[in-house]
Amino acid sequence: MLQHAEQMWWKVYAEGVPNCVDIANDEIENLPPNDQFSMLKGSKFIYTTCGFEFALKGFTSNSDSWHKLEDIKLASSLRRTHNSDIVSEIWKEDCFFGSQYLNGINPTLIRKCFKIPENFPVDEHMVASSLGTSTNLNKELQDGNIYLADYEILDKMTSTNIINGKPQYIAAPLCLLWKNPLDQLVPIAIQLSRTPGDDAPVFLPTDSENDWLLAKIWVRNADYQVHELDAHFLRTHLLAEVFTIATFRQLPMGHPVYKLIIPHFRYTLGINVLARKHLVGPEGYFDQAVVVGNGGIPILLKNAMERVTYSSLCIPDNIKSRNMESIPNYLYRDDGMKIWSAVESFVCNIVNHYYTRDEMVSEDPELQAWVAEIFREGFLQNKSSGVPSCLESKASLIKYLTMMIFTCSAQHSAVNNGQFDYYSWMPNGPTSMNSPPPKAKCVTTMDAILKALPDVNTTARGIIAVWVISKETLDRRCLGNYPDVRFTENTIQKFIKEFQDRLAEISTVIRKRNRAMRLPYDFLDPSMIENSVSI
Repeated sequence: MLQHAEQMWWKVYAEGVPNCVDIANDEIENLPPNDQFSMLKGSKFIYTTCGFEFALKGFTSNSDSWHKLEDIKLASSLRRTHNSDIVSEIWKEDCFFGSQYLNGINPTLIRKCFKIPENFPVDEHMVASSLGTSTNLNKELQDGNIYLADYEILDKMTSTNIINGKPQYIAAPLCLLWKNPLDQLVPIAIQLSRTPGDDAPVFLPTDSENDWLLAKIWVRNADYQVHELDAHFLRTHLLAEVFTIATFRQLPMGHPVYKLIIPHFRYTLGINVLARKHLVGPEGYFDQAVVVGNGGIPILLKNAMERVTYSSLCIPDNIKSRNMESIPNYLYRDDGMKIWSAVESFVCNIVNHYYTRDEMVSEDPELQAWVAEIFREGFLQNKSSGVPSCLESKASLIKYLTMMIFTCSAQHSAVNNGQFDYYSWMPNGPTSMNSPPPKAKCVTTMDAILKALPDVNTTARGIIAVWVISKETLDRRCLGNYPDVRFTENTIQKFIKEFQDRLAEISTVIRKRNRAMRLPYDFLDPSMIENSVSI
């Protein structure tokens, strides 16, 4: 068992992917005691997992296809939330489909579209019925009302899973969306192939109900893969682990940066070790229920890592790069920017207290070694990512620390906490597909849709997984809650109190807004955000 931080080492997790902690036999018991789950958290975690598995036992042993959509309700209703009930009622609606790109659990994929991609042959005639007679596609493009969800990252996923003895299928769709005059974001065209042609039709809302529904289900399946492995696992869990290990290895406990960020790494190593063994490892959840499976995970993670940039990890830059500053009802942006600003202000106070000149940052050898190790072990020395390998000023340190705290707390909450709400109704987030994407229109029946969806046991395993990993167990510490006193100065305690008060104000505003919403967005309510990646 590791006893001291200096005994913590790196190992390669997968080619082209951030390195991870090297512990004996990849067992959580071999982590340092402070990085293991507390008895309270560990026992609740086991109880939550085993209890739900028992409740779904009849489903997990059934490898048949679903016979009716209504039958899926039996499995999804064994555990319920207000939001999961709503999702199961409105999942077919186009405006709900579009809203998930703004306020669902993968809110950073969509971007404004100024020109239709060449391999997505959508023309004026195709979408005329969707846009109405008062406008046209070219005008809506010019006015900034067209958006694109592009799953190009899945294009080369040649390694797909076999579940229940059946090959599984994946697509890399292109989905065009329109912000209509009611400020609703709705899909207006979907292509399930990267190569246009007679066997790659562009599906439209004016097609048959089953054709359009299956096309949207395929997009939701693609979104599930990208969300779970890129937005969630890579960009929060794996990066948080890199930050954790480098901090233990390079910063002494008395360093002000160590004191500032260490609460945001609580239980991260523990949950990641469990995830690599039981979720994304051989014979884990992904092998049992997800199309990419254990064999496809390294491929997708490598593809995703090539797209990670510093700006994409900083929400103000991320929003700007995707031209998403002005679209209405984008609650991830609105709430996230408030939290980023609160964190940034808090970090600014701390940094300015300890570093009175820029030279104190650039000449801090422990700080520079820490940043360099994160760049080397986490971002694999990829200069094109824009991630700094050294810090030369107070401003650069403030942004870096703000990114780190936001990633480990608010960003993880945004992509984690709603998984059961949005995925427990399986057709809204199928983990895999039993049939290949349709290559023609007017051939899809409801029976064909049911046969394409995950089998009964695959569905049950998916529901169990999202219940366990999105429901924070006991022993929680919300953002800004620092019961372990590390800063003793009165000035720093004042900064902490100001940070807590500002988060409380943000929470009050969000809760008041949510009371008027049919489907509340509380993933970025500070009272619901954990300090760290701990589940």
